[in-house]
Amino acid sequence: MPLDAVDRRIINAMQGGFPLCARPFREAAANLGISEGRLITRLKRLLHDRTLTRFGPLFNADRMGGTNVLAAMSVPEADWNDVVNLVDAQPEVAHNYRREHVLNMWFVAGAETAEQVEAAFLRIESASGLEVLRFPKEREYFVELKLEV
Repeated sequence: MPLDAVDRRIINAMQGGFPLCARPFREAAANLGISEGRLITRLKRLLHDRTLTRFGPLFNADRMGGTNVLAAMSVPEADWNDVVNLVDAQPEVAHNYRREHVLNMWFVAGAETAEQVEAAFLRIESASGLEVLRFPKEREYFVELKLEV
């Protein structure tokens, strides 16, 4: 489904600085010049049609005593949708994206313990029959990624 100007404004605005208050959607909607109900309805539609695959906070697990691990897979095109659904269904997976490369699926998994992250990777490998390559963090860089649509 094509994005209209309001969808684009919503997506661009929701990539950072979401209000922390009693009615965050009302405040975010006011900043966008739309109603709270319209914002929520559009976000639900964008999630339903998979324009957005996730809407929620992104936690830095290791700063809270947990762990994050970057992972990649080489997914055959015929299996792409099934593997996307499998990976996205793991509660440890923060985000998942496609690359034009032999390693065409990249995602980050985070949890309270390294064992929980490893268990998520093992579930993905077992269910998909594909290897999950693990790239644990060696040092940290902060890059604020915001995608303009």
